[in-house]
Amino acid sequence: MEQEDHQLLLPLVDQENICLPLPINVVSKYWNIELPMVEAEETAKRYLGFNGSILIEGVESAERHGLSCKIVNSSLKELKKIIDLGIPPIVILPGIPEITQHASVITGYNNEEKTILHYIQTGNKHGEQQEGAIPQDIFEKEWSEEGRLLIILTPPDILSSISLENDSSNKSNRLCFTSEKFHILKNFKDTLESLKQAIEHDAKNSTALNLLGAIMNEQNSPDCIKYYEKCLEINKRSYLSYNGLGNYYLKINQFQKAEECYTKAIEINPKRSAKIYKNRAYLREKQNKNSDAKDDLKTYLKYFPKASDRGIIEQAIREL
Repeated sequence: MEQEDHQLLLPLVDQENICLPLPINVVSKYWNIELPMVEAEETAKRYLGFNGSILIEGVESAERHGLSCKIVNSSLKELKKIIDLGIPPIVILPGIPEITQHASVITGYNNEEKTILHYIQTGNKHGEQQEGAIPQDIFEKEWSEEGRLLIILTPPDILSSISLENDSSNKSNRLCFTSEKFHILKNFKDTLESLKQAIEHDAKNSTALNLLGAIMNEQNSPDCIKYYEKCLEINKRSYLSYNGLGNYYLKINQFQKAEECYTKAIEINPKRSAKIYKNRAYLREKQNKNSDAKDDLKTYLKYFPKASDRGIIEQAIREL
Protein backbone atom coordinates (compact mmCIF):
# COMPACT_ATOMS: atom_id res chain seq x y z
CA MET A 1 0.00 0.00 0.00
CA GLU A 2 1.44 3.37 -1.05
CA GLN A 3 1.92 5.90 1.73
CA GLU A 4 -0.15 9.08 1.52
CA ASP A 5 1.84 12.21 0.84
CA HIS A 6 1.42 14.78 3.59
CA GLN A 7 4.12 17.17 2.39
CA LEU A 8 3.95 20.62 0.82
CA LEU A 9 6.62 21.91 -1.51
CA LEU A 10 7.60 25.39 -0.42
CA PRO A 11 9.75 27.91 -2.29
CA LEU A 12 13.35 28.30 -1.20
CA VAL A 13 13.83 31.75 0.31
CA ASP A 14 16.97 33.12 1.89
CA GLN A 15 15.98 36.77 2.30
CA GLU A 16 14.70 38.02 5.59
CA ASN A 17 14.50 41.20 7.62
CA ILE A 18 13.41 41.90 11.21
CA CYS A 19 10.12 43.26 9.76
CA LEU A 20 9.80 40.51 7.15
CA PRO A 21 10.65 37.30 9.03
CA LEU A 22 11.57 34.33 6.86
CA PRO A 23 8.47 32.22 7.68
CA ILE A 24 6.16 35.04 6.52
CA ASN A 25 8.24 35.52 3.35
CA VAL A 26 8.21 31.77 2.57
CA VAL A 27 4.44 31.38 3.03
CA SER A 28 3.68 34.56 1.05
CA LYS A 29 5.79 33.32 -1.86
CA TYR A 30 4.01 29.96 -1.65
CA TRP A 31 0.81 31.91 -2.46
CA ASN A 32 2.65 33.81 -5.25
CA ILE A 33 2.68 37.05 -3.27
CA GLU A 34 5.99 38.91 -3.43
CA LEU A 35 6.46 41.05 -0.32
CA PRO A 36 8.76 44.02 -1.07
CA MET A 37 11.98 43.90 0.96
CA VAL A 38 12.34 47.68 0.46
CA GLU A 39 9.15 48.22 2.43
CA ALA A 40 10.39 45.97 5.25
CA GLU A 41 13.74 47.76 5.34
CA GLU A 42 11.95 51.10 5.68
CA THR A 43 9.75 49.81 8.53
CA ALA A 44 12.83 48.30 10.24
CA LYS A 45 14.28 51.80 10.72
CA ARG A 46 11.85 52.20 13.64
CA TYR A 47 13.55 49.29 15.42
CA LEU A 48 17.23 50.24 15.23
CA GLY A 49 19.36 48.07 17.50
CA PHE A 50 16.79 45.28 17.80
CA ASN A 51 18.15 41.86 16.79
CA GLY A 52 15.10 39.61 16.78
CA SER A 53 12.20 39.52 14.34
CA ILE A 54 8.87 41.34 14.65
CA LEU A 55 6.34 38.85 13.39
CA ILE A 56 3.33 41.17 13.44
CA GLU A 57 5.12 43.56 11.04
CA GLY A 58 5.53 40.68 8.59
CA VAL A 59 1.89 39.67 9.03
CA GLU A 60 0.69 43.24 8.41
CA SER A 61 2.87 43.47 5.30
CA ALA A 62 1.36 40.22 3.96
CA GLU A 63 -2.13 41.60 4.65
CA ARG A 64 -1.37 44.86 2.84
CA HIS A 65 -0.39 42.78 -0.20
CA GLY A 66 -3.52 40.65 -0.35
CA LEU A 67 -3.27 37.82 2.18
CA SER A 68 -5.42 37.24 5.28
CA CYS A 69 -4.23 35.96 8.65
CA LYS A 70 -5.50 34.27 11.79
CA ILE A 71 -3.49 33.51 14.94
CA VAL A 72 -5.17 30.77 16.97
CA ASN A 73 -4.53 28.18 19.65
CA SER A 74 -4.65 24.86 17.87
CA SER A 75 -4.01 21.11 18.16
CA LEU A 76 -1.92 18.50 16.37
CA LYS A 77 -5.04 17.09 14.71
CA GLU A 78 -5.98 20.52 13.33
CA LEU A 79 -2.39 21.21 12.25
CA LYS A 80 -2.43 18.04 10.12
CA LYS A 81 -5.85 18.93 8.69
CA ILE A 82 -4.55 22.34 7.60
CA ILE A 83 -1.50 20.77 5.90
CA ASP A 84 -3.79 18.34 4.07
CA LEU A 85 -5.79 21.34 2.80
CA GLY A 86 -2.58 22.52 1.11
CA ILE A 87 -1.90 25.29 3.61
CA PRO A 88 1.57 25.66 5.19
CA PRO A 89 0.98 26.70 8.84
CA ILE A 90 3.43 28.71 10.94
CA VAL A 91 3.88 27.63 14.56
CA ILE A 92 5.53 29.32 17.52
CA LEU A 93 8.12 27.10 19.23
CA PRO A 94 10.68 27.61 22.00
CA GLY A 95 13.76 29.37 20.69
CA ILE A 96 17.19 27.89 20.38
CA PRO A 97 19.20 28.64 23.56
CA GLU A 98 18.80 32.23 24.79
CA ILE A 99 16.22 33.15 22.11
CA THR A 100 12.77 33.33 23.70
CA GLN A 101 10.76 31.93 20.79
CA HIS A 102 10.94 31.34 17.07
CA ALA A 103 8.42 30.92 14.29
CA SER A 104 8.68 27.84 12.10
CA VAL A 105 6.86 26.86 8.90
CA ILE A 106 5.48 23.32 9.03
CA THR A 107 5.79 21.64 5.64
CA GLY A 108 4.24 18.27 6.38
CA TYR A 109 4.05 15.20 8.59
CA ASN A 110 4.74 11.50 8.40
CA ASN A 111 2.29 9.28 10.29
CA GLU A 112 4.39 6.12 9.86
CA GLU A 113 7.53 7.67 11.30
CA LYS A 114 5.53 9.89 13.69
CA THR A 115 7.40 13.04 12.66
CA ILE A 116 6.52 16.65 11.94
CA LEU A 117 8.44 18.26 9.09
CA HIS A 118 9.50 21.88 9.24
CA TYR A 119 11.18 24.26 6.84
CA ILE A 120 14.89 24.83 7.43
CA GLN A 121 15.90 28.41 6.80
CA THR A 122 18.90 27.87 4.55
CA GLY A 123 18.70 25.91 1.36
CA ASN A 124 21.44 23.64 0.05
CA LYS A 125 23.77 24.40 -2.85
CA HIS A 126 21.44 22.68 -5.34
CA GLY A 127 18.61 25.06 -4.46
CA GLU A 128 16.38 22.30 -3.13
CA GLN A 129 14.00 22.70 -0.23
CA GLN A 130 15.42 21.38 3.02
CA GLU A 131 13.29 19.98 5.79
CA GLY A 132 13.93 18.99 9.35
CA ALA A 133 12.01 16.17 10.98
CA ILE A 134 10.97 16.55 14.61
CA PRO A 135 9.62 13.49 16.45
CA GLN A 136 5.92 14.14 16.95
CA ASP A 137 6.01 13.72 20.75
CA ILE A 138 8.87 16.24 21.09
CA PHE A 139 7.08 18.67 18.75
CA GLU A 140 3.90 18.42 20.85
CA LYS A 141 5.78 19.06 24.10
CA GLU A 142 7.65 22.07 22.71
CA TRP A 143 4.63 23.54 20.93
CA SER A 144 2.56 23.26 24.13
CA GLU A 145 5.11 25.45 25.96
CA GLU A 146 3.90 28.29 23.73
CA GLY A 147 0.19 27.54 24.05
CA ARG A 148 0.07 25.71 20.67
CA LEU A 149 0.04 29.01 18.77
CA LEU A 150 -0.65 28.65 15.05
CA ILE A 151 -0.51 31.33 12.35
CA ILE A 152 -2.50 30.75 9.18
CA LEU A 153 -1.67 33.05 6.28
CA THR A 154 -3.66 32.46 3.08
CA PRO A 155 -5.66 34.25 0.37
CA PRO A 156 -8.91 35.61 1.94
CA ASP A 157 -11.27 33.17 0.17
CA ILE A 158 -9.31 30.17 1.47
CA LEU A 159 -9.16 31.49 5.03
CA SER A 160 -12.89 32.23 5.14
CA SER A 161 -13.65 28.65 4.04
CA ILE A 162 -11.71 27.03 6.94
CA SER A 163 -13.47 26.06 10.15
CA LEU A 164 -11.06 26.40 13.11
CA GLU A 165 -11.33 24.84 16.57
CA ASN A 166 -10.51 28.07 18.43
CA ASP A 167 -11.42 30.76 15.94
CA SER A 168 -12.44 33.08 18.80
CA SER A 169 -8.83 33.18 20.09
CA ASN A 170 -7.64 35.09 17.00
CA LYS A 171 -8.33 38.65 18.17
CA SER A 172 -6.79 38.10 21.62
CA ASN A 173 -3.66 36.40 20.20
CA ARG A 174 -3.20 39.14 17.64
CA LEU A 175 -3.23 41.76 20.40
CA CYS A 176 -0.43 39.78 22.11
CA PHE A 177 1.73 40.01 18.98
CA THR A 178 0.91 43.72 18.68
CA SER A 179 1.89 44.26 22.32
CA GLU A 180 5.33 42.77 21.61
CA LYS A 181 5.83 45.35 18.86
CA PHE A 182 4.96 48.18 21.28
CA HIS A 183 7.27 46.64 23.88
CA ILE A 184 10.21 46.67 21.47
CA LEU A 185 9.42 50.33 20.74
CA LYS A 186 9.49 50.94 24.53
CA ASN A 187 5.89 52.14 24.44
CA PHE A 188 4.85 50.90 27.87
CA LYS A 189 1.33 52.40 27.85
CA ASP A 190 0.27 50.78 24.56
CA THR A 191 1.97 47.48 25.50
CA LEU A 192 -0.10 47.32 28.67
CA GLU A 193 -3.30 48.41 26.93
CA SER A 194 -2.92 45.74 24.21
CA LEU A 195 -2.43 43.00 26.79
CA LYS A 196 -5.36 44.13 28.91
CA GLN A 197 -7.55 44.12 25.79
CA ALA A 198 -6.23 40.65 24.91
CA ILE A 199 -7.37 39.37 28.33
CA GLU A 200 -10.74 41.13 27.97
CA HIS A 201 -11.27 39.22 24.70
CA ASP A 202 -10.08 35.93 26.23
CA ALA A 203 -9.53 35.69 29.98
CA LYS A 204 -7.86 32.29 29.46
CA ASN A 205 -5.22 33.45 26.99
CA SER A 206 -2.07 32.02 28.60
CA THR A 207 0.19 33.99 26.22
CA ALA A 208 -1.36 37.31 27.28
CA LEU A 209 -1.17 36.41 30.97
CA ASN A 210 2.50 35.43 30.69
CA LEU A 211 3.36 38.61 28.77
CA LEU A 212 1.53 40.73 31.33
CA GLY A 213 3.46 38.93 34.06
CA ALA A 214 6.72 39.71 32.25
CA ILE A 215 5.82 43.43 31.92
CA MET A 216 4.95 43.64 35.63
CA ASN A 217 8.20 41.79 36.43
CA GLU A 218 10.16 44.40 34.48
CA GLN A 219 8.47 47.06 36.63
CA ASN A 220 9.46 45.07 39.76
CA SER A 221 5.77 44.80 40.63
CA PRO A 222 4.56 41.91 42.82
CA ASP A 223 1.48 41.84 40.54
CA CYS A 224 3.60 39.73 38.17
CA ILE A 225 3.08 36.73 40.49
CA LYS A 226 -0.70 36.60 39.98
CA TYR A 227 -0.40 36.84 36.18
CA TYR A 228 2.27 34.13 35.97
CA GLU A 229 0.23 31.89 38.27
CA LYS A 230 -2.95 32.44 36.23
CA CYS A 231 -1.00 31.53 33.10
CA LEU A 232 0.22 28.32 34.76
CA GLU A 233 -3.34 27.38 35.76
CA ILE A 234 -4.22 27.39 32.04
CA ASN A 235 -0.94 26.12 30.60
CA LYS A 236 0.97 23.95 33.08
CA ARG A 237 3.84 23.72 30.57
CA SER A 238 4.55 27.46 30.38
CA TYR A 239 8.34 27.40 30.78
CA LEU A 240 8.48 31.19 30.46
CA SER A 241 6.10 31.72 33.39
CA TYR A 242 8.08 29.45 35.72
CA ASN A 243 11.31 31.12 34.62
CA GLY A 244 9.74 34.58 35.09
CA LEU A 245 8.54 33.67 38.60
CA GLY A 246 12.03 32.37 39.40
CA ASN A 247 13.56 35.66 38.24
CA TYR A 248 11.13 37.69 40.35
CA TYR A 249 11.68 35.62 43.51
CA LEU A 250 15.45 35.90 42.92
CA LYS A 251 15.12 39.71 42.81
CA ILE A 252 13.30 39.79 46.16
CA ASN A 253 15.72 37.28 47.74
CA GLN A 254 13.18 34.48 48.18
CA PHE A 255 15.77 31.90 47.23
CA GLN A 256 13.85 28.73 48.04
CA LYS A 257 10.82 29.81 45.97
CA ALA A 258 13.07 30.93 43.11
CA GLU A 259 14.89 27.59 43.11
CA GLU A 260 11.57 25.69 43.01
CA CYS A 261 10.34 27.72 40.01
CA TYR A 262 13.61 27.33 38.09
CA THR A 263 13.54 23.58 38.77
CA LYS A 264 9.99 23.30 37.40
CA ALA A 265 11.02 25.21 34.26
CA ILE A 266 14.02 22.88 33.80
CA GLU A 267 11.76 19.83 34.20
CA ILE A 268 9.61 21.15 31.32
CA ASN A 269 12.57 21.80 29.01
CA PRO A 270 16.12 21.19 30.31
CA LYS A 271 17.83 22.58 27.20
CA ARG A 272 15.84 25.76 26.60
CA SER A 273 18.14 28.14 28.46
CA ALA A 274 21.67 27.94 29.79
CA LYS A 275 21.28 31.05 31.94
CA ILE A 276 18.64 29.42 34.15
CA TYR A 277 21.33 27.01 35.44
CA LYS A 278 23.62 29.91 36.32
CA ASN A 279 20.77 31.61 38.20
CA ARG A 280 19.90 28.41 40.06
CA ALA A 281 23.58 27.83 40.91
CA TYR A 282 23.69 31.28 42.54
CA LEU A 283 20.59 30.47 44.63
CA ARG A 284 21.91 27.07 45.63
CA GLU A 285 25.25 28.49 46.68
CA LYS A 286 23.39 31.06 48.84
CA GLN A 287 21.60 28.12 50.51
CA ASN A 288 24.90 26.25 51.05
CA LYS A 289 24.03 23.60 48.45
CA ASN A 290 27.51 23.79 46.98
CA SER A 291 27.55 20.41 45.22
CA ASP A 292 24.25 21.20 43.43
CA ALA A 293 25.49 24.69 42.56
CA LYS A 294 28.65 23.20 41.05
CA ASP A 295 26.59 20.79 38.90
CA ASP A 296 24.46 23.71 37.66
CA LEU A 297 27.52 25.75 36.65
CA LYS A 298 28.89 22.77 34.71
CA THR A 299 25.53 22.42 32.92
CA TYR A 300 25.55 26.16 32.16
CA LEU A 301 28.91 25.78 30.36
CA LYS A 302 27.75 22.58 28.64
CA TYR A 303 24.80 24.42 27.03
CA PHE A 304 26.69 27.71 26.53
CA PRO A 305 30.31 26.75 25.78
CA LYS A 306 31.12 30.18 24.33
CA ALA A 307 29.86 32.10 27.38
CA SER A 308 31.72 35.38 27.81
CA ASP A 309 32.04 34.66 31.55
CA ARG A 310 33.45 31.16 31.03
CA GLY A 311 36.71 31.92 32.90
CA ILE A 312 34.86 33.26 35.96
CA ILE A 313 32.48 30.27 35.95
CA GLU A 314 35.37 27.78 35.70
CA GLN A 315 37.03 29.51 38.65
CA ALA A 316 33.77 29.30 40.65
CA ILE A 317 33.49 25.56 39.85
CA ARG A 318 37.02 25.00 41.21
CA GLU A 319 36.24 26.91 44.41
CA LEU A 320 32.91 25.24 45.19
